[in-house]
Amino acid sequence: MPNIRFEINPNLTGAPASTYSSMVWVPGPSPVVDRWSPYLDATTTGRWFLTGTAATVTGCTQVALCMFQQLKTALNDGGPQPTIYTAAVSKGRDSMWIGAVDGLRFNRPSTTSKPTA
Repeated sequence: MPNIRFEINPNLTGAPASTYSSMVWVPGPSPVVDRWSPYLDATTTGRWFLTGTAATVTGCTQVALCMFQQLKTALNDGGPQPTIYTAAVSKGRDSMWIGAVDGLRFNRPSTTSKPTA
């Protein structure tokens, strides 16, 4: 399965000199085989890790993966919010994956409901 990588400035008060980290989502096993899967919600499925000093400071490492809420809590250490530089779909070197990524969404999905006053 492919992963999603965000290049970020973690803005950690515990590591103020660390201005770059990759924030990586590692999906769980594919929910279906040989057909399109339903949308996978990276905030509730799979696990996350950071690279570099941010990984050490937060404890969300490639060896000790975190749930999304744990990662958000670890990045919220009193400093400014993290800054996202880029987003990419990536694939590690472990096993071959042939497929496509369709419908990558950031933030919440759009809705058709009318705003309330």
